[in-house]
Amino acid sequence: MWVEQLRIRGIRCFREASISLDPSINVLVGDNGSGKSSVLEAVFLLSHARSFRSGVKDALLQRGSMALSVFAELRHKDNHICRLGLGREGSRWEAKADGQVVTTGQLVGKCAVVCFEPGSHALIAGTADERRRYLDWGVFHVELEFLPDWRRYQRALKQRNTLLRSAAVLDEELFAPWEAELAQSAQRIDAQRRAYMDLLRPKLRTSARGLLPELGPLALRYRRGWPEEQELHQLLREHRGRDQARGHTTVGAHRADWTIAFEHAPMREHLSRGQEKLAALACTLAQAELYADQRGEWPIVCLDDLASELDQTHQFAVIEQLRSARAQVLLTGTEVPQALKAIPARVFHVEQGRLIPLL
Repeated sequence: MWVEQLRIRGIRCFREASISLDPSINVLVGDNGSGKSSVLEAVFLLSHARSFRSGVKDALLQRGSMALSVFAELRHKDNHICRLGLGREGSRWEAKADGQVVTTGQLVGKCAVVCFEPGSHALIAGTADERRRYLDWGVFHVELEFLPDWRRYQRALKQRNTLLRSAAVLDEELFAPWEAELAQSAQRIDAQRRAYMDLLRPKLRTSARGLLPELGPLALRYRRGWPEEQELHQLLREHRGRDQARGHTTVGAHRADWTIAFEHAPMREHLSRGQEKLAALACTLAQAELYADQRGEWPIVCLDDLASELDQTHQFAVIEQLRSARAQVLLTGTEVPQALKAIPARVFHVEQGRLIPLL
C-alpha cells in the first residue's frame, strides 16, 4: 500500500499543506524544527490514532488552533483507492473512510504504518507499555477477533479497578462477573499474542542477523502477565485484598511483556545505545515483513532522521531492503542521506509549515 495524496491541516507548524507522494522513496529535508517529522506523524496518526512522539493527541494541535485533520488517498496493490480521514473539532474526534463515518478501530485497520525514529530504542530499553503497543498493533492486523476481545478485557479491567477503589467490602457477587470476563478475555488475547509471536520469531531472527551479526542468535521471550502454571480467574480472587490496597489489578493480560536476548548479549543492559536502536529497527522491519506476508502488501515505512540514527552501512542495507520489497518509504533528514544519492527518490523541502517539491 502507499499514500498517493496527503493533506494535513492544523498539525504542529502546518496550517495547511498538501503533497503527492511517490510509491517508492520520499525524502523530506529541512532544518531542525522545520516540520519534517510532523508529516510522518500525520501519516502515522491514520494507522495508530496517536503520534509516535507522544501518545497525547492534543500535542499535535497547532498552537492556538482547536481543529486538525489528516486526509490520505491510499492505494492498495490491487489498485483500489481508499480515502481516509481523521479530524478533530474542539474535543471531538471523527474518523472517515470513503466519506463514511467509521470508528477509530475501523480506520486504523485500513492503513498500516511502521516507524523507526529517534525514540525507537524505547522498544528495547523502555517500559513494557511500549512493547505491548508494538505487539498488539501486529496482532490487530492479523487476528480479526483481537480488537473485540481487547475491548471486552479493557471494559472488565476498568470495572474491577473501580470496584477495588470504591467497594468497602470485597463482595464476591460484585467481583466475580468482572473477573470471569477478565479471565476469559485474557485467555483469548494470550493465545492470539502467542500465535503472532510464533509468526514473528523467524522474521525477527533474520532481521537481527542482518543488522547485528556480531551478537549471535536471537531469542524472543514472551510473558503473558500472570504465572504460566496458574489460572487467572483464581489469581484474581486471591489477589483482591492486595489489589485493593494498591488500587488496581496487578495480574492479567495488561501486564504482559516480551524481550529479546542475544547469545553474546543475554541481558538488555549488555547492549549499547546504538545496538538498542538497531535491535528496535530489526523489530520494526520484521513486523513490516510479517504484515506483508499476511496481507500481501508492505505497510508504509517511516524513517525519521535516519542519517543521525544509523551509520552509512546500515542506511544502505535498510534502504536496499525496502526498495527490493517495493515498500513506500517516507524519510526525513537535514539533507538527502548518502545512501539515497544514487537512488531515484521524490524530494521535498520543508520550511516552517511549507512543503516544496524539489525532485
